Amino acid sequence: MRRSKVLAKLRSGRHARICATGHFLPFYVRHAAHNGYDGIWFDLEHRTLNEREVQAFIALCHLNDIDCMVRPKTMQRSELYHYLEDGAAGFMVPFVSTPQYAADLVSALKFPPLGNRGVDGAGLDGGYGLDVWKPDTTYFADANRETFIVAQIETPEAVRNAEAIAAVPGIDLLFVGPADLGRRLAVAEGADRMTLDEAFAAVASAAKRHGKAWGTTAGSLSDLEARLKMGAQMVPWGGDFALAAVLAKCGQELNRLDSAAPEI
Repeated sequence: MRRSKVLAKLRSGRHARICATGHFLPFYVRHAAHNGYDGIWFDLEHRTLNEREVQAFIALCHLNDIDCMVRPKTMQRSELYHYLEDGAAGFMVPFVSTPQYAADLVSALKFPPLGNRGVDGAGLDGGYGLDVWKPDTTYFADANRETFIVAQIETPEAVRNAEAIAAVPGIDLLFVGPADLGRRLAVAEGADRMTLDEAFAAVASAAKRHGKAWGTTAGSLSDLEARLKMGAQMVPWGGDFALAAVLAKCGQELNRLDSAAPEI
């Protein structure tokens, strides 16, 4: 079974290099791998792709030896199985606010004895059966060891439960979603009132105490540097929407050339 580059970085205490996309862009996979990224955050929560596009994208990640971290559009167990069987290296799961929800994720995504994932073995992750249907298979242990679960902390309740979520075996990283969490903190009352910086500190502390990694997003290079200095091990940097900046720049250049060109 393919070994996860993201997990190798997290387990060695290093920063996993992640970029992001939510579109079916085959060239993007090759360029991300070529430029030294460990994984691609593949967002299906806020984007629309059909099942074959998702399957093909994950296969392209395998071909280029880069992790595909899926943010799924559903928590339906058999759908989650499909992503793993198609070769996803891990999941970024939205709105993990309780330790019970975190434990349910582990149950769905890990084979016994860690969880209760259903067995098939006919997917890309098991060599289409070649690595699974044999007496000496290590597939089940490999799958448990080389797939990861990122729990997104996006509510005040999740911050309050950060210690308990981090303590769940099988949860690898706590990921603060500053947009959703910030929006909820802005209208929070009572015990839920806190600043976003206080929430970051609480999550980082909880992760450290339980030997787990933590991460978040960054809106600027200085923000990225600050989070890495705080000990974050997953701060995605680079995404497909950067292509819009390329088009804006090229459009401005064409505008300057057009304005300077003589009339014909």
